Amino acid sequence: MKTIDDIQDGDRDALHILPLAMLPFQTAALKRARMIKNVRLESVIELFVEEGTGSGQMNIRDIGNEFGWDDVGSHPDMILLRKLARMPSFDVYSLRILLRQQGIDVENHNSLKLSPQKTRELTEYMTGFTHALIKEIYGSTDVNIESFDDIIALFRDPDIKKAKEQLDVMAKKLGIGLGDIPTFLEDYGDIFLSLSYYRQALDEIEPVIGEFLNSMDEIRSNWQLKQDQNLMKTCKMLQATINELMAEITGRFENFEQGTKELWNDISAKRFERVKHLIESYHTTIGGVLCALSVKIDAWKVLFPSKDVGGPVKRAEFIMSEMKQGIENIQKIEDSAPMLAGLEDDDEDVEVFEVS
Repeated sequence: MKTIDDIQDGDRDALHILPLAMLPFQTAALKRARMIKNVRLESVIELFVEEGTGSGQMNIRDIGNEFGWDDVGSHPDMILLRKLARMPSFDVYSLRILLRQQGIDVENHNSLKLSPQKTRELTEYMTGFTHALIKEIYGSTDVNIESFDDIIALFRDPDIKKAKEQLDVMAKKLGIGLGDIPTFLEDYGDIFLSLSYYRQALDEIEPVIGEFLNSMDEIRSNWQLKQDQNLMKTCKMLQATINELMAEITGRFENFEQGTKELWNDISAKRFERVKHLIESYHTTIGGVLCALSVKIDAWKVLFPSKDVGGPVKRAEFIMSEMKQGIENIQKIEDSAPMLAGLEDDDEDVEVFEVS
């Protein structure tokens, strides 16, 4: 049986993969499987995946028969699978929120953390957040930082008098003891690590999305394909939907980055909680949209790794059979997001956001 220690780093770090070993299933064989989002954005059970053999997937409704459950509809594992299947993303930050909302326990909370390798990858993305913090305390960013753990270590035992004085000032502003600063920094690091994680995911799919949208233009201008009105309508819808989603996601990141810059202008426990709450309230939205877009775009990239592979007709067939399926669900995820209002001043009555 798989345990949390057997979960691959790539599975834990993915947006679209949920290793079932982390969850309290009664059926031992399920713990060796994964739930994944397929290109149609359906949640399916992947019983095995091997190079050369492919992926062995099964619809959730068929799992009970596979394992011989007597009462499929009321079996505890089926009830749990259905709850999981409705989740828009399987990234660790979304899962922290969604599993808690559903009252689902994980067998080891370390399974809801990014792998050490992924955390190291994100160090470059964390630069803006860490430099602001270091400059606030040390007055410069001329320190050797390779990971956020180095930040924590830096402030556990600051080696200059000025830094100690500044940390004391920060502790007073935050209303905490000096010894609690490392815990605050870990909280700070985790929330901005989540932003870095999502930002990296966006950066990875952006070039391929550009290629995909260019293909839409080629298909819509093809003399043979432009006679297919259904195809033309679908291409137009996909272009509009993806462009809108990318603009909205990018706008959210800009808002978050502005908010974090303002945070250090006048740090306080209240302002930090507002920034933290603002970002966390969008985890499931950003995770859901990026999960869906990345699954579709990755499938496109596998089939059409360059513009010279697959002509307009083959691409049009894939668009109609796979790419358009479930696209409306991505927009629903975005539409359900709270309304951004940014950070306000320290008025007790001011809320960080309003729900649309």
